[in-house]
Amino acid sequence: MTRTSPPAAWTLLLCGLAGWIAAFVLLVEDFKLLSEPGYIPSCSLNPVLSCGSVMATDQAAVLGFPNPIIGLVGFSVVVTLGVLSVAGVVLPRWIWTGLWLGTVAGTLFICWLIFQSLYRINALCPYCMVVWAIITPLLAVLTEQLWGNDRGALRVVAEWRWTFVAVFYAVVLVLVFLRFQDYWLSLF
Repeated sequence: MTRTSPPAAWTLLLCGLAGWIAAFVLLVEDFKLLSEPGYIPSCSLNPVLSCGSVMATDQAAVLGFPNPIIGLVGFSVVVTLGVLSVAGVVLPRWIWTGLWLGTVAGTLFICWLIFQSLYRINALCPYCMVVWAIITPLLAVLTEQLWGNDRGALRVVAEWRWTFVAVFYAVVLVLVFLRFQDYWLSLF
């Protein structure tokens, strides 16, 4: 049984809520796009920030249904465990391990989607970027939850977790800037 620290519990809850809301809004936008010809999603702001362009691709439905459904399900689990953690419920380690494994899978999926957005689709979805931004802090919190008190290599990973998050953010920001630098520089 593992107790979650209050900051970690609140991080889980708030990141889970942000991810769930982003997935929900994106799914609503996707359904409107499918049902209303000519609909322009609220997140299609310019040629670069254009979720309409992203939603029209095969990558937006990797498993044959819209990717935001994966987000709704996954973030519902995170929100549920976040609420339980904030309430002080002590959960077994296997639940945290399962959530950590799911978050690792989500992180790998997000990395693939980032690559697809930057180099295949050539557009960014603002709601997707919310998920990009919260997946690594979730992974960091869960890594600390599982291995913060262990010894050895996993403890080292837990100690450096926020450095990994900062490196992830820096790499993604640099890639986004470099990929669309002509557009960004044209704004000035």
